[in-house]
Amino acid sequence: MAKQAEPRIIDYISGLNVTATPEEVEAVQVFARQLVEDYEYPKNYIQTHPQFRVKSRPSDTKKEYPVDIVVFAGDARHDEQAYIIVECKKKNRKDGRAQLENYLMFSSAYLGVWFNGEERFFLQKFIKENGRVEFIEIPNIPKYGQRIEDIGHFHREDLKPTHSLKAIFKSLRNHLAANTVGATRDEVLAQQLINLIFCKLYDEKYTAPHEMVRFRAGIHEKPQEVRERILAIFNDVKTNLSDVIDDEDKITLDTKSIVYVVGELQNYSLMESERDVVADAFETFIGHALKGGQGQFFTPRNVIRMMVEVLQPSEKEKIIDPACGSGGFLIESLKFVWDSVDKRGVELRWKPHYLESQKIQIATNNFRGIDKDYFLSKVAKAYMNLVGDGTTGIFCDDSLELPSEWRDETRHKIKPETFDIILTNPPFGSNIKVEGDEKLRQYDLAYKWKRNKKTGTFIKEALKSKEAPQILFIERCLQLLRIGGRMAIVLPDGIFGNETDAYVRNWIVQNAKILAVIDVPLETFLPHTGTKTSILVLQKMLPKDIPADYPIFMGIAEHCGHDRRGKASSQDDIPTIAPAFHAWRKEQHIEL
Repeated sequence: MAKQAEPRIIDYISGLNVTATPEEVEAVQVFARQLVEDYEYPKNYIQTHPQFRVKSRPSDTKKEYPVDIVVFAGDARHDEQAYIIVECKKKNRKDGRAQLENYLMFSSAYLGVWFNGEERFFLQKFIKENGRVEFIEIPNIPKYGQRIEDIGHFHREDLKPTHSLKAIFKSLRNHLAANTVGATRDEVLAQQLINLIFCKLYDEKYTAPHEMVRFRAGIHEKPQEVRERILAIFNDVKTNLSDVIDDEDKITLDTKSIVYVVGELQNYSLMESERDVVADAFETFIGHALKGGQGQFFTPRNVIRMMVEVLQPSEKEKIIDPACGSGGFLIESLKFVWDSVDKRGVELRWKPHYLESQKIQIATNNFRGIDKDYFLSKVAKAYMNLVGDGTTGIFCDDSLELPSEWRDETRHKIKPETFDIILTNPPFGSNIKVEGDEKLRQYDLAYKWKRNKKTGTFIKEALKSKEAPQILFIERCLQLLRIGGRMAIVLPDGIFGNETDAYVRNWIVQNAKILAVIDVPLETFLPHTGTKTSILVLQKMLPKDIPADYPIFMGIAEHCGHDRRGKASSQDDIPTIAPAFHAWRKEQHIEL
């Protein structure tokens, strides 16, 4: 049997065809690209392949140690011009600091980077008068043309967007999880990073272009000075952006961790980065903290996109997710609407600043979300803010509670029968029942219903003592929709087929016109939950206007893009559903 050929990759720096080891693909190539795109070093100042070599000990005459990446002070790339050495390791290897120090010890380079594709740190080499060599960690390395003393001395106009935010956010999460003192849970770390991100955004927004930013960590600054400056920004955020940060929020990260986060982010402009880049990076970080609890299992992105494309929200429609979680449906809907605004802007030749103001106005006025989980509502606020919404319509309240019990700001922005679109995946589960007579009386579906055996009709009887949230969310969603409004909701399959839930189906068909039922595979929410689900798409109508007989689109996706363990698969039927639905709708002459 012939030996299988090793996979190959084209080296970003040299253009050579090299072996595609995990270390090469996930670390060497990633950081080499960052050196060029983010730090702006010319490619001809960098060596990857063939590898630069250094001595393994002072007495060696031959240089045997291969170095992954070397940045030189000039394009001649002589040994004495070695400036920065980068040591790369596989994801599962966290050793390498001693090796990096040896490389720096036996070369003229005095800056070092250790990077494993998910975490990185920076070293500076000092040679004392007695010849002793010492190493200290520094916040970052200089960009091309900077001195090391310039690290952290940025004017706002110096900040540039980056395409590497996902790698940077991943590095932040892994470093904090491994090194932060006093906070190890992902939810706590995520909340702390959100607070620091708001500091970064605030600093970018309210610093004049020619002024030095406050969100910075200088090379020779005392860590406590950095901490105090960041806390001062955070106090400004709480004072001036009370809609996204609550007064009781605090930055509790230890000083060293704050300096690390600031050092990683200070070179870049988040406000000027592409929205998708920022959203993907944020999602990468926050994903570790979003584990299903209390029935909260987060909807895969391909399913969200399909549901949005089925409903096709317009820029004039008001959209809400009353169980918004981390904001996935709102973000994808915002992207969909903004795409249509971009196309109209091109047609009408709008100026960029006017186009941007139109987008922000749409996000501010038309998008709302509620979640009773404080952490998740804060994640959704941060997410919306990061993709470009200056203020947010996200509220922390219990959607199923009486609206009169909601906070004032929630009641002011969210009123019954005012929304055109609802996209949601409500919490469901047998262990999270909704209780309380006053709360339950709001809902027809919180009552017991008896079927008349002769007529087949249902009669409402006594109020139940408790009910599953997914049942009540169906009714709450219809309460929020205006007549003619549309919704797509993820529901457990039992609602569509269980005999005990027949009264629910009857209530739905009495109050809405069903547009579609879309069956998604069991694997869709695995490995988090094995509950089989389908998506119900309907339009709210007055009972007298609902036809007695009408067509319903039935869609079945057999593959969802990943297997039972969550491993990605090339087989994915989900993206085919929306086009098939709209083709069917046009054949049936159904208007949305």
